[in-house]
Amino acid sequence: MAALWKRAGRGSVAAALLVCLLGGERAWGQRQDKLLSPPPPRPTPVNPNAAPAEQPRKPAPPLVTPNRDGKAVFTADARSGLKVSKGQGVLPNEHGQIWREYDISPYTLRVRDVAKPEQAIVDWVLRETGTEIWFAEPLGILNASSTTLRVYHTPEMQERVRAIVERFASGNTEAHALGVRLMTVGSPNWRVRALSLLKPVDVKSAGVEAWLLSRENAAVVLEQLKARGDFREHSAPRIDIANGQSQTLARKDSRAYTRGVQLKREFPFYDLIPGKIDEGYSLQISPLMAIDGQTMEAAVTCSVDQLEKLVPLAIDLPVGGQTQRVQIQVPQVVSWRLSERFRWPTSEVLLLSCGVVATPAQSATGMLSWLSPLGIGGNRADALLMIEHRPPSVTGAPPATPSAAAVAPAPAPHTKPAATGAVIGTPTGAANSVSRGRY
Repeated sequence: MAALWKRAGRGSVAAALLVCLLGGERAWGQRQDKLLSPPPPRPTPVNPNAAPAEQPRKPAPPLVTPNRDGKAVFTADARSGLKVSKGQGVLPNEHGQIWREYDISPYTLRVRDVAKPEQAIVDWVLRETGTEIWFAEPLGILNASSTTLRVYHTPEMQERVRAIVERFASGNTEAHALGVRLMTVGSPNWRVRALSLLKPVDVKSAGVEAWLLSRENAAVVLEQLKARGDFREHSAPRIDIANGQSQTLARKDSRAYTRGVQLKREFPFYDLIPGKIDEGYSLQISPLMAIDGQTMEAAVTCSVDQLEKLVPLAIDLPVGGQTQRVQIQVPQVVSWRLSERFRWPTSEVLLLSCGVVATPAQSATGMLSWLSPLGIGGNRADALLMIEHRPPSVTGAPPATPSAAAVAPAPAPHTKPAATGAVIGTPTGAANSVSRGRY
């Protein structure tokens, strides 16, 4: 019996040892697997103050439309249905367009103190051809760098562009001295005495007249104007302008006034809204010489803004259960604009009249101009613009001012009357002195 219990005890111990060995082998195997696998990633600490990250929006997939060969013809946005095509990979030339590159470095390298001198070439090309031609059929390209002007258009348009570029690259790039006088006369009857000295020029702008005068006759007309009591000269500078570039002469004065009223809840229950108007003139001129230097073409832009008066206007405002009257002002403004191109010989003087318009100067009393006789109001006058080309001297100094005897009214034999056959008082065109119209 003791032996039987002994054998049974040995069997139980053997079975327990077997279970322990098998369990330990499995545990060892699991530990080995965990050692060979990479450790689990550490969780990223969460910032409680950080805003939740936005998920990136996926763009709507484009709708691709294939052709017969299976190639994409265009893509369409699924949201708007906009079709976008890659095209044929070449510039359209159904109208015979050709590509040309013009070397403008001889001009741009010699023009000083100008940020982008090539912009003047683009401006003059647009004045000559117009802007619409580059944004309609046929397809056209106009691009300028500091050394090259690139143009893609028809052969006819290329010839027009070439004629402009030649005047920049082949012409004289030195600064040209211009005498620009902006004047006003209270009455247009100054034409009565000066009629025989004026040679009319065709003008496209309505209400604008132009004449050509010899230098001698221009001096005589200027002295006749200065002798009048209603004559006023606003600017007589000598400006130096590089060929094709633009120069602006401006004089502006600000006038303050009460524009309106804004209500509020705090005392005094309203605020006056101030306003400001700039009155004065702005004159911009851009000359372009011909290749031979005998003819000048100029783009002239002039604008005058005049505050005639401030019309008072009384407004009743409810303030604290009562009515309070407040006065505001409504400005009465008159303006006129001139935008024209002219071409004339450099040996002559160009005189422009814009008609009886607002005067471009302000008096000490705050109202523009002065009281003039002959029934024309003090804020109206005949605006005159005289442009004269003065060849630059060797030293760069302004040319000597003619003496009083030289500019005094001379007898009839010394003055040069208008050319025989010219129609006085009616604009007539000339081959070398025509207005090119608005641009």
